[in-house]
Amino acid sequence: MHFGFSYVGLIFLIMLFVPNFFFTKNKPEGYDGYAKNENKILLVLERVGEVSVSCLVLIFSDFNPHGFDLWLLWLAAALFLMILYEIFWIGYFKSEKKMSDFYSSILGVPVAGATLPVVAVLCIAAYGKNPFLLAAGVILGVGHIGIHLAHKKEAAEKEKSAR
Repeated sequence: MHFGFSYVGLIFLIMLFVPNFFFTKNKPEGYDGYAKNENKILLVLERVGEVSVSCLVLIFSDFNPHGFDLWLLWLAAALFLMILYEIFWIGYFKSEKKMSDFYSSILGVPVAGATLPVVAVLCIAAYGKNPFLLAAGVILGVGHIGIHLAHKKEAAEKEKSAR
């Protein structure tokens, strides 16, 4: 592991944060009510994971391409997942912006908006052979995906009871 700036990490964070910035003005109806019901342990894990991933992905130069070998497939997988993430957001922003739209899947990936970037982080960690980012990605995944699966379940229950 080598300390140094990761432009791959910066690109990853830009791809992550830009759609989330637009999301703040395009939340599904009732989203804030779901956020109030979040499991506090999952919320702490999510926040710790977010901060850790955001810092770690920038401070190790190992995430930048360093030649052609089979390890580069991990970086390519991360890029592919982030492109799918952007496609997910385009679909969401074009939708009616319901909770079901926000928690939709893409190519069979459940709660794609939460799952895709977490798996991309794990791929970047594998590429950089960085156990710290791997651990941070797992913590983020437990919190972030856990919260969004709970929101999806709650939304489905509310929709079912409204029928």
